[in-house]
Amino acid sequence: MVTAYAPLNVFDVLRGDRRSRPSADHTIADGLRAILADGIYDILGPQRPDPSIVVRAATLRQPPRTVDLSQSPLGRIRGVLVNQLLRLLCVGADVVDPFDDAVSAWRFDVGTNELVVAFDRLDADDRARLNAEVRAHFSSLEGALGTIRAHWMPRSAVRATQRLADGAVELRDVVDLVVGAPSRDVAATALLDVTTAPLGHGDERTIRYHALVHTLRTSTMPLRTSALSTATNEFWTRDVDFALLARSVDDVLAVVDDLWRAR
Repeated sequence: MVTAYAPLNVFDVLRGDRRSRPSADHTIADGLRAILADGIYDILGPQRPDPSIVVRAATLRQPPRTVDLSQSPLGRIRGVLVNQLLRLLCVGADVVDPFDDAVSAWRFDVGTNELVVAFDRLDADDRARLNAEVRAHFSSLEGALGTIRAHWMPRSAVRATQRLADGAVELRDVVDLVVGAPSRDVAATALLDVTTAPLGHGDERTIRYHALVHTLRTSTMPLRTSALSTATNEFWTRDVDFALLARSVDDVLAVVDDLWRAR
């Protein structure tokens, strides 16, 4: 794990030295899928749960039955708004007022949901606090990312679903930012998770999970997977290899076991 602090150019780290990128591995996904299927059978046996057991990045980040204050309604809204600002930066939008622009983009994106209703019910003090926090987090985000070049092919909020063991388990994921184009020759895609909370052990599991789901979805390992905290300016990055993906397989199977036992 490589740790750095802002000021830094996150994209310099994500893209790395083009001359030293490892060869693309197009064969590892089938092996990982087989290991996961065997592990799921060890947990479930011949049973097929209905509905399927669903694993998400949030499940990896926050173990069941623990409390994370950043996941309070106010913390969740702050995270959603900062991610909306990331999406605006990715498309080259001119962010004039971080708070108002993020709220407008969010409403346009989702319409009305439970979190939007919670936002509308905030009193004046909470809304002012949220406004100040979003501006501060945006300043950190913008400073860390710098200029986002179109030829890096930035994609925000990249969703993926992978069905395992004949649909007994579903892996669902959303990566905040993906950069780089898939290549037949070298690993060239980098993944970034952005959080408004300080980084912790859950973020290590999360970025491993992003790499695993990406590998299963594309049949190619990404170059690296990373996490950026706009709360502390801390930046973690890991080059992706079999050992990292194998750890994520263990993470996923542990979650599947917990969720199955809880039914």
